[in-house]
Amino acid sequence: MVAARQRLSAWFATRGWRPLPFQRRMWGLYLEGGSGLLHTPTGSGKTLAAFGGPLIEALAAQPPVDPLKPQAPAKPLRGASSPASLEVLWITPLRALATDTVRALREPIEALGLDWQVGLRTGDASARDRRLARAGRLDVLVTTPESLSLLLSYPDTAAHFSGLRSVVVDEWHELLGNKRGVLLQLSLARLRTLAPALRIWGLSATLGNLGEARDVLLPHLPDAPLVAGVRPRAMTLHTLIPPAGTRFPWAGHLGLSQLSRVVEQLFKQRISLLFTNTRAQAELWHQALSAVWPEMPDTLALHHGSLDPKLRAAAEVGLRDGSIRCVVATSSLDLGVDFPAVDQVLQVGSPKGAARMLQRAGRARHRPGESGEIVCVPSHALELVEFAAARRVVARGEIEARLPPRLSLDVLAQHCVTLALGGGFEGDALLAEVRGTHAFAGLDEVAWQAVLDFIVQGGRALEHYPDFRRVVRDDAGRYRVEDRRVAFRHRLSIGTITSDGAVSVKYMKGGGLGSVEESFIARLRPGDRFQFAGRSLVLVRLENMTAYVRRAAASDGRVPKWAGGRMPLSSELAREVQAVLADPDASPEMRAMRPLLALQAELSSLPVPGRLLVETTRRRDGRHLFLFPFAGRLVHEGLAALLALRWGRLRRNTFSLAFNDYGLALSPAGQDMLDERELMAMLTADGLEDDLRVSLNLGELARRQFREVARIAGLLPPSLPGRAPRSMRQLQASSGLLFDVLRQHDPGHLLLEQAEREVFSSQLEVRRLRGALDELAGLAIDLRTPRSLTPLSFPLWAESMRGQLSTEDWSTRVARAAQQLEQRHGG
Repeated sequence: MVAARQRLSAWFATRGWRPLPFQRRMWGLYLEGGSGLLHTPTGSGKTLAAFGGPLIEALAAQPPVDPLKPQAPAKPLRGASSPASLEVLWITPLRALATDTVRALREPIEALGLDWQVGLRTGDASARDRRLARAGRLDVLVTTPESLSLLLSYPDTAAHFSGLRSVVVDEWHELLGNKRGVLLQLSLARLRTLAPALRIWGLSATLGNLGEARDVLLPHLPDAPLVAGVRPRAMTLHTLIPPAGTRFPWAGHLGLSQLSRVVEQLFKQRISLLFTNTRAQAELWHQALSAVWPEMPDTLALHHGSLDPKLRAAAEVGLRDGSIRCVVATSSLDLGVDFPAVDQVLQVGSPKGAARMLQRAGRARHRPGESGEIVCVPSHALELVEFAAARRVVARGEIEARLPPRLSLDVLAQHCVTLALGGGFEGDALLAEVRGTHAFAGLDEVAWQAVLDFIVQGGRALEHYPDFRRVVRDDAGRYRVEDRRVAFRHRLSIGTITSDGAVSVKYMKGGGLGSVEESFIARLRPGDRFQFAGRSLVLVRLENMTAYVRRAAASDGRVPKWAGGRMPLSSELAREVQAVLADPDASPEMRAMRPLLALQAELSSLPVPGRLLVETTRRRDGRHLFLFPFAGRLVHEGLAALLALRWGRLRRNTFSLAFNDYGLALSPAGQDMLDERELMAMLTADGLEDDLRVSLNLGELARRQFREVARIAGLLPPSLPGRAPRSMRQLQASSGLLFDVLRQHDPGHLLLEQAEREVFSSQLEVRRLRGALDELAGLAIDLRTPRSLTPLSFPLWAESMRGQLSTEDWSTRVARAAQQLEQRHGG
């Protein structure tokens, strides 16, 4: 082992590097047979920290070579009949990161003369790589949670995995808090069964719950080491503050009023990444930049998850070789991909959390000794406050926790069918294996039997329908899939990422651009123009869920919007926003906010910790009650519905509701208004769940959530290749019919119960809502009656205008109202 370590260190020296202490510790722990979790900033050497142990082990098994001399070429691929010898399985959450990882792993392998074959198995993988992965003819396989599950659905892959030495889970923090992570937990449990000596290492950015993250990844090793990498790089947060006297909107979320300042900032550096929070915003910013771009058009690129893989790959290559000046991107590029040539990162709009801010800032200056910097571009005035708050949260090292889901029975049902397809399973043995995961440690016998009944016959209400009989239990008590159609459909639907009716976008003469949601394309007619993939397009025809297009001469048209576009403010950042507002001279952003804060103080009051600011305002359109708990959008949504119900019980009325990250608005149809005593009596967590069931029409929310749950569980099988895909309307009808049948004939069905559970936990964030109510109950109420809308209440009023019928669009009405307020108050 000593000689092998020296060979690896010698290779480091050829690159001008020296192994860091945490890298050496990781290698030692690995060689001792250990598993654990490494937490270290992006760009600090985590890939070689995790891969060094397997490399040393492989080098020790070979005759020594001189790494300074040219090495013989790698041996040719082993034959199809050669035994499988998968050494390292590398799991990553992003396809772009997977491609980058393959490149990073091949470099030391080739330099050290190992005859290891490295391959990729993701949705973007070539047919050759997929074939090699499927045949077990790779030594190192880079894949995603979904592709790993797909491999487990083949009976012969158990033999390929039985000799597996190590698994590396990259960017574990991105999988920890969602169902993709649950699916991976189940797959890892299966791998531990197939290879009991398996070593598992997680790689993560810093989290607020590192210990829990370790325990979720390694539930069988509660004392596994947490290895700390290097200290986070120094990070500078600079905000692009509009000059004094410049009109800056009070509300909005595009930020295009900052276009000229952004262009000026982009050309202060050679290569830039400009991040937005949504795909629609990325499309709009790319379109706006294209209109004023002073260089060749191909030096400006677009990157988001709905684009064709070839377009994304071209942008990534341009960042690496320096041929692209700027890429407008979403979260599709904010994980782990190393682009040393990137000089600066710009963030348009608030990132809504410290972790996302740090992740994106880390994309720039991946060079030794360089500090990180992120240039924040506020899209409206109040986002200046969020950037000031983010700087303070990051400086204190307060990073948000990612809470892992529990008992996601839809994912468990999918996994059971996968294993029934991959050679079959015995019920008691699999139950013990499943209970060895964090997600299902609390799985009881009743729920387990319900899962088995579901995959065998669909449950009590569906047992007479052959389409829902996917798994059979043979005479030996083993669960298997015997129907080839079931096998084919299940493999097509593996995974937990659900989308709303994706429609492919292709040129008439060939060539794909990506996909948009059916709900957007359905509003277009042939001949209509729209913007997508950084291009102006004309819809020619819609056929079999494919939109055929041609390039348009005019650069106008609608921009697609995708579901899930709004991110709520994290709890940590929301609390800091309120603290920052009480300290208006603490930062450049707050000093720029002085006129707005002075107006807020003049008309009403500044919110301060320990008090709940409440405003009541009378306008031509009625009376409005505004509360500012600063608890985040999802909490305020539930709180608004809850207060409307309790107010209506006190005195019958009809309400309009609005909410954002700072507060909520209730607008009664009548002239009734609450007094301070009545409001305090309503701010209680007593009877919370029961009141939410009534106030939010929980049945309808559960119906919508059921569609996602049913698709993951396999109750809504995918469309088959070669046939016209089912439209979103057909999917909704199918899931709605199933929901009604189950609710009437099998109300205790496991998927119905899970849909309701997820509404409470995810959509309404009941735990955060209960905590917010407990906190509000102890606050004094600062009740104000301003003579007009205030800077804090105006965005809520503007939000409430969205649902009103008018012959003017929302932005026109809001802009006019803002201008009137500014004129009235001397703005």
